[in-house]
Amino acid sequence: MTQTSEAAAAIQAPPARKRNRIHRAWFVAAVTFVTIVGAAAFRSLPGLLIDPLHQEFGWSRGTIGAAVSVNLALYGLTAPFAAALMDRFGIRKVVAVALTVISIGSGLTVWMTAAWQLMLCWGLLVGLGSGSMALAFAATVTNRWFTERRGLVSGILTAGSASGQLIFLPLLSWMVETYDWRPAAVTVALAALAVVPFVWLLLRDHPADVGVKPYGASAFVPKPQPVTGAARRALTVLSSAVRTGPFWLLAGTFAICGASTNGLIQTHFVPAAHDHGMPITAAASLLAVIGVFDVVGTIASGWFTDRFEPRRLLAVYYALRGISLLFLPMLLAPSVHPPMIFFIVFYGLDWVATVPPTLALCREQYGEDSAIVFGWVLASHQVGAALVAFLGGVARDAFGSYDMVWYASGALCAAAALMALVIRRRPAAVAAVVPA
Repeated sequence: MTQTSEAAAAIQAPPARKRNRIHRAWFVAAVTFVTIVGAAAFRSLPGLLIDPLHQEFGWSRGTIGAAVSVNLALYGLTAPFAAALMDRFGIRKVVAVALTVISIGSGLTVWMTAAWQLMLCWGLLVGLGSGSMALAFAATVTNRWFTERRGLVSGILTAGSASGQLIFLPLLSWMVETYDWRPAAVTVALAALAVVPFVWLLLRDHPADVGVKPYGASAFVPKPQPVTGAARRALTVLSSAVRTGPFWLLAGTFAICGASTNGLIQTHFVPAAHDHGMPITAAASLLAVIGVFDVVGTIASGWFTDRFEPRRLLAVYYALRGISLLFLPMLLAPSVHPPMIFFIVFYGLDWVATVPPTLALCREQYGEDSAIVFGWVLASHQVGAALVAFLGGVARDAFGSYDMVWYASGALCAAAALMALVIRRRPAAVAAVVPA
């Protein structure tokens, strides 16, 4: 009887492993964080390129903004397919290929001579690569490796992008102003390529690969079989999700989030500040400071999401962001002064604080398919960002300033706050939108 019991236990449980004081999931999260930090270099560059490319090639800001908008749109539209590809081929392979594509696209820009080449290299290649490294990557890692502390972990991983911005923005702006935009583009290419070995050697797809349970799980979770038909599954999940009201509210609020962050501040803050006489390095340093407080705000938001109602958190975040944008036109000046520093700190705390509660709502509403649904919600984020990246440049060409763009974005944030409050609660045990 004893031998039979021992044999049954061996079948049901993974081989015994030496216990570590720190769960393996935290090491995977650390590798993911470093990967996102390294990949964030390419997201730090577009706002620094607008004036140099305009001066060297004579391209309008609207044309350059269009290339940035293609990048941002693909960043979002690729995300749901990338999440499905991770289910099919594994996180490690998808992320390694994505970083390589980013490196190729950024490196090729140093030889471009026409606007269509900017669209191809920075818009298409970097957009596709970055889309595979989008927040769906963080969502997939969080869902597989953690059953507890998901809000905190998603906040930490989301903050990785801001940390990369903090590291790379001052360096890239110094390169652009001191030398040229080309060394900055090469630096981005090398930074993305340098992360590939870390991903390949250290990242693991699932806790079962190393014989451990997800962090906080009460039972061992077997590794699921690879899911075929990645594109079909992504579209099937979308087809089911669009029939639900919460999807449109989440997508709408996140589109406004993208419009008021990546599309607006990250793309146009540096040229807008430069219009008022502020040096490029000073404006880029302010963006880097946003990254400092973004880390704090996002991690804090993850902690809040584990404890408070995510809908109310979203409403507060969007309302505060809208108020801050309405004051920005009065704060831009040739030099950095205390009110501007207050704006930077305030705005930085709110930059991507919306991600953890949005992720939590996706998990609540869509269960097993939440990573793919979040990928589609992220697509709306980037579509909103792409529209404002383009329209902001057009508005600057047409009106000679960005004032109208700041005011319009502030009003959109107020609408997003109201939309967040309308989202209905749904029992956590609801099944995925796509039946197994």
